[in-house]
Amino acid sequence: MPMTKYKLILEYDGTHYRGWQTQKNARSVQDTLMTAAEKFLGAPVNIQGAGRTDAGVHALAQTAHMESPRKIHPETLRVGINDLLPANINILSIENAPLLFHARHHAVSRSYLYLISRRRTAFGKRYVWWVKDKLDCGKMKPALNVFQGFHDFASFADKRTDKDSSTKVQVDGLWLKEFDDLIAIRIAGSHFLWKMVRRIIGVTVEVARGHFTGRDIEKMLQSYSDIPARFTAPPSGLFLEKVLYEGDSLPPMKPPICLF
Repeated sequence: MPMTKYKLILEYDGTHYRGWQTQKNARSVQDTLMTAAEKFLGAPVNIQGAGRTDAGVHALAQTAHMESPRKIHPETLRVGINDLLPANINILSIENAPLLFHARHHAVSRSYLYLISRRRTAFGKRYVWWVKDKLDCGKMKPALNVFQGFHDFASFADKRTDKDSSTKVQVDGLWLKEFDDLIAIRIAGSHFLWKMVRRIIGVTVEVARGHFTGRDIEKMLQSYSDIPARFTAPPSGLFLEKVLYEGDSLPPMKPPICLF
């Protein structure tokens, strides 16, 4: 049976999900999306995402591809599936895609956004990490620069990371921007290991607290250390910001709408 392929871009609040990827006996974004799509189309579908966000991690623009035996106008499809999705998942756009398009394999880089709050917040608790200590952003920026480039991030990866996978990653850039009581950190790179971004953030916060230096980070990158695991930042502040394909560029840095 001939198949039709679509490219989806979606946002989601990951608080009540065990991550993007389908898991046994656990609620995932992928499964929830597939269930809604199959109900609307009345046919089985295959949906694959560009990245596997972990439990509690959010997405501002996750990219996925969907294969279906039914051909339907993309906007009709978007509205129809959205009507069947819970409020914490929203498809931003759907477009026709070439049959050979693969959301993960064709991605050239990904960017994540991490939000740290300087104050207790009643409305944004599930979208930030509230750090009570005073943080020195002047120390954070040079610390982040140490991570840029091609490094072995074994110290920053969870031990359950696939043993056959390389722990060497190209980090293209790290940026820090302040928005009143929010500190936003963007990390862009080829790909990211399990918990890698959250451990980079956690160690950088320790630099801002005065507990580590840039030289300490260099040592963690040069040889394996279990120190980063002790300072893993919570998933609440982490967002998959954008998946980039050939010709794409990063958007302006800003907090998500939930924090405006």
